[in-house]
Amino acid sequence: MCEGARIGTLSAAVIGTGFIGAVHIQNLRRLGVSVVGVLGSSAERGGKRAAELGVPKAYASIDELLSDAAVDVVHVTSPNRAHYDQVKQILAAGRHVICEKPLAMTSKESADMVGLANASGKVAAVCYNIRFYPLNQHAHRMVTDGELGSIRFITGSYHQDWLAKRTDWNWRLQSDVGGPLRSVGDIGTHWADLTSFISGKRIESVFADLVTFLPERLRPTSAVETFARVESQTEPVSIDTDDAAMILLRFEDGARGVLSTSQVNIGRKNALNWDIAGSKASAAWNSEAPDHLFIGHRDRPNETLMRDFTLMNETGVAAATLPPGHVEGFADSFHAFFGAVYTDILAGGRQPYSTWATFEHGHQEMKFCDAVLRSSQEGRWIKLSEA
Repeated sequence: MCEGARIGTLSAAVIGTGFIGAVHIQNLRRLGVSVVGVLGSSAERGGKRAAELGVPKAYASIDELLSDAAVDVVHVTSPNRAHYDQVKQILAAGRHVICEKPLAMTSKESADMVGLANASGKVAAVCYNIRFYPLNQHAHRMVTDGELGSIRFITGSYHQDWLAKRTDWNWRLQSDVGGPLRSVGDIGTHWADLTSFISGKRIESVFADLVTFLPERLRPTSAVETFARVESQTEPVSIDTDDAAMILLRFEDGARGVLSTSQVNIGRKNALNWDIAGSKASAAWNSEAPDHLFIGHRDRPNETLMRDFTLMNETGVAAATLPPGHVEGFADSFHAFFGAVYTDILAGGRQPYSTWATFEHGHQEMKFCDAVLRSSQEGRWIKLSEA
């Protein structure tokens, strides 16, 4: 998949120095990409985190970052409200960009970003890294090759517990920073993108019910990194983003589905589940046991495929790095994803066989979010085309 040494000729800068920014930096280094600098939420934080992460430079502004001729690719891991303006500037400066999800705050913004990306001629990818667990790539190819038959029913969930307490805090709780949807926007979009990628079916309409179980939380008076324990003084604030969601789905070509999302399900740390049923067979996967793929049959015993590149199809093998039995997890999915994107940058653009998410895919998930929000407000089915 990766072009190894040639990828090492490229250099990157990362906007955002929190949990996910550090994951980007670590996996760029695994590929041999030079991370020349970071841009933090403030000059002070940027300098502190650059030192902690061993990055040589902390930029004072995005203008300074984009004036650095050493930067080939910019990774955007800032809060959601910053994506639109930052990506516009990055593309205007002639740089390739990898942007965290969700792509923007609204589908109007994401539509504009698609147009700008297409006009730029640069590689513009959205960080739907969960596609790049090897068995998800394998399942995608299974569907493409017709092994499941026609797709009928797509079900699953994405449940976490890191925001289950009144004292839990993160910027994603604030609608003006992360957008009006939280469990759906933050993790539900991962599930929607992943199942559409594997099944080859786009979501056409939704019927959604959103709930906020904790309408008031205690916000720390100092900054808190994602997943970190709150230990500072707090103040009560009202919350208007969703703790959980239940969504009925209609896919193109008549397939149906059901999704639930939650960030308050105690004991579920990062549990994404999907189950795709076709006319010939079914398949299912769980992110907390990522090296095993269930394959269901009617007339012979069911199977569990353990990730093993001697048994997988070539699409799955391309995303695998470690030998069988050496579990590939969350960080490894970024390694495989970045390797695929950087290989295409060297090739001059996205290749016909590439499986990473484009800005168009990111825009589709923004339309999904708009439809979910409107459906919850109006209590009816909403087509993505009308949201």
